[in-house]
Amino acid sequence: MDHPTERSPRPRDRKAQLAGLAAELFRARGFHGVGINDIAAAAGITGPALYRHFADKQAVLSYVVLSGIDDMEKATTETLSDVDLPAPAQVNALLGTLAAQAVERREVAALWRWEGRHLPREGRREIRRRSGAVLEAWSKALLALRPELTPDDAELLCWAGLSVFGSVSVHHTSVAKKRFAQILVQLAESVLHVTLPEPLEPADETPPIALGEPSRREQILAAATELFGQRGFRAVSMEEIGAAAGIAGPSVYRHFPSKAALMVAIGHRAADRLALAAERALRTDDERDALRRLAASYVHTLLHTPELLVSFSGSPMELPERDKADLIRVQRDYVARWIALASEVRPELSLREVKITVHAALTIANDLARTRRVNGRPDIEAELTALMHAVLKVSSQ
Repeated sequence: MDHPTERSPRPRDRKAQLAGLAAELFRARGFHGVGINDIAAAAGITGPALYRHFADKQAVLSYVVLSGIDDMEKATTETLSDVDLPAPAQVNALLGTLAAQAVERREVAALWRWEGRHLPREGRREIRRRSGAVLEAWSKALLALRPELTPDDAELLCWAGLSVFGSVSVHHTSVAKKRFAQILVQLAESVLHVTLPEPLEPADETPPIALGEPSRREQILAAATELFGQRGFRAVSMEEIGAAAGIAGPSVYRHFPSKAALMVAIGHRAADRLALAAERALRTDDERDALRRLAASYVHTLLHTPELLVSFSGSPMELPERDKADLIRVQRDYVARWIALASEVRPELSLREVKITVHAALTIANDLARTRRVNGRPDIEAELTALMHAVLKVSSQ
């Protein structure tokens, strides 16, 4: 007697499993670098089979992003509603839960922050509403712990703490999960307890003297940088770049053969400015002072170099492999200088722990420089520098 062929049982939560695989791909390649068939292939199924669970790629991203916010909401509600815990214990319990979540689902840790812009307007609105409510609850908890803070200052510190947890998604360094979570908690605590610098008197800025009109190439680069920063690499055409620079679209090709070539030029310009600032910062014999100066130079360059913010927008992930590899190499070489110096300043940490720490510091600056809720603060440069110093443990306070 023939027996029917036995089918392997499907996972109970197939939709969540598929979303997890998609999240890894989105993290590695960016939203536009991943297709439905890529997600299906990673899961060992066909494209049509994936459509049984999700209507399209945006639906997959929405599921991933909202699941990350679900986790934060649940952790926040459960820990901050425990009236039996005093404020310090509540905050400590919340940090421990968030750190564990970040380690367990590091592919989701920051995806909702920057890939969420690819969702429809209604989806983006829901992300802002729900994440804003979470940050408001965190700020209230921090104010209970540090009543000397203003609500705006508490919000800034909570955004910085969130960036610590999100930093796990920008690198692949790992240590044992328990130790990893412990490091993240310590780093988050360091920013939540920062004493922000006193507000500075506004300086009288003399406008720079214009020495002639910038070259046509410079005008095109400036226009592309602004448009890529506002709308993303894919949403901008060469014709629009030409129009913004005051020339016909086809004329752009006389200076840059493609939109990718423009992005590569922007990326290299950002890298050159970072390298120059680093060289100046490192002109000291004291390693601790050098790391302090390096952090200050990074924040200053980040806030005054539009190309740098564009280069961190995820656009390089969409470039041809050769160009992408070149830009990634330049970025890694720069970060390697930080890691080497931080290893000298923090000998008690292993190399992997140093890498986790450095990436957390850099992510705070990168995130908050792009976060509209806080990047318009009048003393943001000094504040970001203080936050980086606290994470790197080179603060003077």
